[in-house]
Amino acid sequence: MPAYFQGLAIGLAYVAPIGMQNLFVINTALTQPRRRALLTALIVIFFDITLALFCFFGIGTVVERFTLLQLLLLLCGGIIVTRIGVSLIQEEPTLDQSVEVDLPLKDVAVKACVVTWFNPQAILDGTMIFGGFRAGGVAPGESLQLILGSSSASFLWFFGITLIISLFRAHIGTKLLKIINVVCGVVLIYYGMGLFLDGVGRVQQMLSALF
Repeated sequence: MPAYFQGLAIGLAYVAPIGMQNLFVINTALTQPRRRALLTALIVIFFDITLALFCFFGIGTVVERFTLLQLLLLLCGGIIVTRIGVSLIQEEPTLDQSVEVDLPLKDVAVKACVVTWFNPQAILDGTMIFGGFRAGGVAPGESLQLILGSSSASFLWFFGITLIISLFRAHIGTKLLKIINVVCGVVLIYYGMGLFLDGVGRVQQMLSALF
């Protein structure tokens, strides 16, 4: 699969599961005028992309320099990413109406930053997904395509879900959220297993070289 579309698939599986970011965007689209909802989505996209860049080029670059750390991230990360996928399939999402969204734009930016950069689950997921792919050995020319694909996923998802919900507010229910989570869960299981098998293959190569 071309690196851009791989990044797009990974990015969608990363941002689409219904967590704090999505509840914030969804509740804004359900209760606020469309222009305000789109501005909120744009703010969330900014923080989402910056976190993905940090995980890929920051943590991922550090991991890339240490072989044992690469193996650990591939093996453990593969298991964790697969587990995230399984939990998404099993999870019953809800529309949490308690998420406060009627805020000045400055406070919206602060809250979007908090639910992204100060969300341990988002940092862990981003590290395992994007750091794992960096550890798996992405060619220099493919790194930009991968991250562009992931960034495109943020724009497509958050703008798309904002427009759809603002247009069809009365028809959005938990069944649709469940379908989203199941699809994302399957994608994450696929990529998580790929990371784990890559790690197993590297361990086998190292053992063969030693013995």
